[in-house]
Parts: sequence; structure tokens; C-alpha cells
Amino acid sequence: MGWGNIYIRRVRVFTMALVIYLDYKSVQWREKWTSKSRQDTLWEKAHERNAKRVLNLILEMEGLWVKLGQYMSTRADVLPPAYIRLLKLLQDSLPPRPLKEVYGTVQKELGKSMGELFADFVNEPLATASIAQVHRATLLNGQEVVVKVQHDGIKTIILEDLKNAKSIVDWIARAEPQYNFNPMIDEWCKEAPKELDFNREAENTRIVAKNLGCRNQSDGNMNANRVNVLIPDVIQSTEKVLVLEYMDGIRLNDLESLDAFGVDKQKIVEEITRAYAHQIYVDGFFNGDPHPGNFLVSKESPHRPILLDFGLTKKLSNTMKQGLAKMFLSSIEGDHVALLSAFAEMGLKLRLDLPEQAMEVTSVFFRATTPANESYKTMKSLADRTAKNMKSIQEKMNLDQKEMKRFNPVDAFPGDIVIFGRVLNLLRGLAATMNVHIVYMDIMRPFAESVLSRYIDKGPSVNDRWVFDSPVHSDVEAKLRQLLIELGSNDKILGIQVCAYKDGEVIIDTAAGVLGKYDPRPVKSDSLFPVFSVTKGITAGMMHWLVDNGKLSLGENVANIWPGFGSNGKDAIKVHHVLNHTSGLHNALADLTRENPLLMTDWDECLKNICMSAPETEPSKEQIYHYLSFGWLCGGIIEHASGKKFQSILEEAIVRPLHIEGELYIGIPPGVESRLAALTVDTDDLRNLSAISGRPDLPSSFQPQRIAEIATTVPSLFNTLHARRAIIPAANGHLSARALARYYAALADGGKIPPPHSTASKPVLGTHPHIPTSPNYLLLPLRKPPKIGNFSDGNK
Repeated sequence: MGWGNIYIRRVRVFTMALVIYLDYKSVQWREKWTSKSRQDTLWEKAHERNAKRVLNLILEMEGLWVKLGQYMSTRADVLPPAYIRLLKLLQDSLPPRPLKEVYGTVQKELGKSMGELFADFVNEPLATASIAQVHRATLLNGQEVVVKVQHDGIKTIILEDLKNAKSIVDWIARAEPQYNFNPMIDEWCKEAPKELDFNREAENTRIVAKNLGCRNQSDGNMNANRVNVLIPDVIQSTEKVLVLEYMDGIRLNDLESLDAFGVDKQKIVEEITRAYAHQIYVDGFFNGDPHPGNFLVSKESPHRPILLDFGLTKKLSNTMKQGLAKMFLSSIEGDHVALLSAFAEMGLKLRLDLPEQAMEVTSVFFRATTPANESYKTMKSLADRTAKNMKSIQEKMNLDQKEMKRFNPVDAFPGDIVIFGRVLNLLRGLAATMNVHIVYMDIMRPFAESVLSRYIDKGPSVNDRWVFDSPVHSDVEAKLRQLLIELGSNDKILGIQVCAYKDGEVIIDTAAGVLGKYDPRPVKSDSLFPVFSVTKGITAGMMHWLVDNGKLSLGENVANIWPGFGSNGKDAIKVHHVLNHTSGLHNALADLTRENPLLMTDWDECLKNICMSAPETEPSKEQIYHYLSFGWLCGGIIEHASGKKFQSILEEAIVRPLHIEGELYIGIPPGVESRLAALTVDTDDLRNLSAISGRPDLPSSFQPQRIAEIATTVPSLFNTLHARRAIIPAANGHLSARALARYYAALADGGKIPPPHSTASKPVLGTHPHIPTSPNYLLLPLRKPPKIGNFSDGNK
């Protein structure tokens, strides 16, 4: 293709893009002056004429534009019917190439004449696509095959089309900045040229067939994740010719023939979806081009999908494969923490902290399919959601309309996700075209779970890195690690950190296992574990720090410190009653949080309800564990006595003096999600707890039976980002064992700060930025006292 043709091709593409763009802009303007009854007709006519323009241009240009048209033709879930109806023609076949060109390529590539290669070669192609056309043939040994022959000069055309497509995307991004598709086109520019090497496609075909077990369908393997599909055998390949086993099948878009053969379309599309879930999550090697033209259905019963064309495949790293699985499962569970952690693992970076919007977008990504006749409603729903999310971003960033138009919330978009997203969209379009309903969350879940459990189940017996690589500080630590390995081998430990001091020195600092049920990443020294009543000891320490600094008195009435607290018979409650669990408010907030557990994440509401509560016993008469109310009682006193926010005192009193920045929080800030361990219910412990009889030292709302009930719901609540970011001073600490041990070591030595933690443990304790950017944080200039203070045990 000479420079003249290249220039003409470029001009034609850009001219058509501009014409279509201006046409739709004109329709947007005219819609304002058109009655509502005629608006639908206005848009339908616009879609019809522009779909014809696109089809005619594609037929003229061929090359890469055919692939784009094929992709668009599968998006019946979001594109107008006119585009689907017209572009569907591209799935069947393009005008065939001359036989002279086909023969010449075959003979040149295979090094023999047609008569030396084939007993019969059918001149009429089975199909002509963007890169090649396929002919049926019979080898000299009688085997029936198909011969895929690359178009002459197509490489130059494809590379030029990629440049043009890139330029159009750049132009759109400048004209409409919110539609920046550069990450997608960049990935396509990287992957599309690989389709031009049929040797690569042959190897890809062999790999996928082996991974899916297509040659061993009767080997007795009853694995639940086994898929039942067919892939043709590779007979021979060169760079431009591919010879495959012939399989007689029905095209997916031939709905009439599928009905005539009694094919269950729902079952076929479900099995195709399972095959792709297996490729993505189990194998990490998948076909990136699942448009209807790349599938057949076997004519013999039981009807099975036949998978074709593995030119565009993607290989995922283990990290990316785990990240995609974690992203999928977190969207099902509504786990914002796991979702943001998955984003971080995959290299997907957002410019701002909007976890709710991130979860909604991800849920849309994995939503169930809708029929083609509901595409308009689907488009409108997606547009409304997008507008709502963009409005939230605009409000959070305080941007005007012009600034918002140029704002892109995504900072970094990994290329692997582009192809993954393309596959999901093509599968969704396939389901819409076939008019079947596919629930991706049900079909793909077992495969996503299997990839994570595969790594999680690798205990110490097979994983020599199950114990995190860190120095051994003592003989007792060496013995402890052996014990942990034994427990891990017997599935008694999912993930653990242990740190201990003796005489002010670290003697144990060990981490082992994984971060969660669906998180196979290793526990490290700086991983953050969620803790519950341990948090009370930290909150109590903050109270004593205020006492030591003359800002609080243990014998002072709480009502004198905290206006509004003294109502409903609480005027006699003193600070030491709160610390000793003798205030009589042991059941306070129990009914409130039972009705709506999310209320405990509302700091102001909980403080207000503490003020409204009434004691059940007189102060100091009975010591009953204040399992929930303790935190807000202390929290309210801390803020009113100091005149500062709770988080500010936590940093001033404990975090900064001990140099444990980034490893001790009560309510996490944005940015630490990738280090969080996930909560998992231990069913054995719950059974043992349920068997314990009632205890008089516990409040009526927190007896063993009730604790067991609460514990079953705790992970679902406390794994959410909303709960993790809340200030719950009795039950919401997030910390590393080494940070907590350093705090305890200081308490044990009268408030004296221990020597610096060992620099051999990486990363070094205190080197993480504390990231105080949460709305709950109030940044103030803090002074650093010489020691923490003289703490007593304020936690029962």
C-alpha cells in the first residue's frame, strides 16, 4: 500500500468520524426544540443513517475496521438496534479475496503446489474476515480440514489502521475529555499485531485446548469447574497459513438453524461463559476476541460450543489473575476494602477516594445480561448512573462544568483490564444477541474462588514462604515458628502476626499465612489486622494520657466535662467509673445497634445516644463489662476534655511518641486498604462459645449465646470500608502486632518508650506515612512528649 493510498485511507476515516460526530451533536441540539413524542424518531433516524455510514466505510476500508464493526455488532445490550442489525452483516463474511492471491499465499508458505498438499480444496470460502479467509479442504490422507489464509498486504493495512484509530481516540479525548479511551486503544495497538502471526495462533490454540481439557472429555474427571467445549486440532501452521481440523457446526447467529437442531441457547451461552471464566481465572490465558463469528455449535447431540480463532489471546500474571478474581468476588460481597485492595494489586489507580462509586462501576461491569430489546432501557440506566457518579465526583472535587468535562477520575489503567473488559462486553453482547439471561456472578464465582483458594490452600507444607521472611530474634521465636507451621499445616491458621517484648527488647516478630479467605497475599510485618476489644486498651490509654497531662481527673464527674451527659440519672458517674466498667451503662446502645448495626459507624449519633441513655445500676455498685458503650463513653470524654478530635489525641498520645506511624489506627484513612487483613468466621470457636453457660460479669445483651450470634454477622459488617473507616473506639482498631506490642511494652515499663524497633524487619516500623486524610481526621501541630505517661489498666 503506497503513501497515496495511506493518505486517502486516513482522510476517509477522519472525515467520516467528523461527519458522524457533528451529526449527533446536531441531533442533541435539535432535540431541545422537538416534542417528546417525536424525539425517539429523531434519534432512530440518526442511528440508522450513521450505522449505514459506519458499515459502508468498514466494507470499503476492511482491515482493522472490520474487527471494530464486529465488536460493535455484539453490543446489543447497549447499542441502538440499527447498528446491531447492519453491522451484524460483518459477522457472516466479507467479499472474498481472489483465488489467485489465496493459492499464491498457500503455496509460498507451505512450499508445495496445491495438488501436493490437498486431495481437494473448495474454492468458495467458508468465511472471509478482517485478516484472513477460510477454505474447506481435504488432505491427501483423507482428513477434512479448514485452511486459514492471511490476506496479502494486510499487515501494512492493520498497522496503519491502528495509527488512525489512535489519532481518532486522541481527538475524541481532546473534544470530549470525559471520553478518554486511550488506555483501550493503547492496549489494542499492542495486542492486535500479534494476530498476524499464525504460528502464534496455532500455539495459542494448543494451549487453550489443553487447559480446557478438550481432548479428554471422557477421562472421568468430575471437577465442578470442568468445561464442556470443543476446539479444533492444529494440523500445520506458518506465519500466514493455518491448517485446522474441520468441525461441522452451526453459527451462533443462525438462530433459525439452532432452533431446528433443538439447541438449548441458554445452555450454550452459559457453557461459553464458563469456558471463558476458566481461561481467565484458572488458566490466566484467554481468548480476547469472543464475537459470534468465532463460535460454532456442534450439530451432534449433546450440542457443545466450538471455540475458534485464538489469534488475540492474553496471558495474565499470577498477581493480575488474583487481582481480577478478588475484584470480581469483592463486587459480589460488596466489600469495598477488598475492591480497593484489588485495584492496588492490579495497578488501577484512581485520582480520588470514592469507594462507593468504584463499587457501583465494578458491579455494573459484572452485571447480569439484558435482552437486546431492552437495550434502550439499559443504556438509559447506565447513562443515569454515570451522570450520578460524575456529579458526586464534581461535588467532591468542587469543579465547575468546564473543569469537570476535562476531569478523568482514573489515573492509571492496566492494559490487562482492557482486554478483560472487552471479553466481558463481547460475552454480554453475545448473550443479548441470543436473547438469553446470563448471571455472571453465579457462573463465574466458582472459578474466581478456585484461583484464590489454590494459593490460600498452599500451607507451610508446600509453601516455603508461608512464614514471612524476617530475622529470628530468639530461640523462643524459632520454636514459635515451628508451632505456627504445625498449626498452619492442620488448617488452624489463616493468617497471623506475633510480636513480643522482654525487658524492653523485641524477642518475637513473626508474620505468617495469608491476608484473607479470598486474599492469597502473604501476611507481612506491616499488615494491618482488625481487632476488637484490644481497641479498648488503646482508648483507655488515651484517657490516662490526658490524666497524666493534667487535662482530666479520674475523680471528676463526666457531666462536668461533657455537657449533656448528666441527663437520665448519669450525673453521679465519674471518669474512673467509666474506666472500671462500673458506670451502669453496660447495655447502652445494645438495642440501637441490634436494630441497625450500621449506626455504630456514626460517631455523632452514638455520642448523642450515650447522652440519652440511662444507667441500670448505681455507679461503682456492680462491675459489668461495657462491651460496646465503653468506647463512646471514653471517646466523648477524650474529645470534650482535650478540645481536640479523637484521632488527633490518638496520634499525639500514642502513635507519634512510639514511632508507629501507619501501623495503628482506630478508623482507617484512605490509602492503607492494600495492607488490610480480612475477617473470617471461625466456626469451631463459635460452637465452643455457644456451649458456654451464662456469665454474671457480662451484660444481658452480651451473653455467650448472644456473642456467638453477633460473631456470625461481624465479618460482613466490619469487612466493609464504611465500618473500617468509622471511629468505633471499643472495637475498630486496625494495627500490626509489632505496633501493639510496642504500645504494651511502654505500658509495662511505666510509660518509658522502648528502644527503636529492629531495622532488620522490613519495612521498618514507623516508616509508613500515617496518611491522615480521612474526613474524620483533624490535623493540628502536635508536640512530642518525652514519654507516654503512667498508664494503669483501664480495660477489664
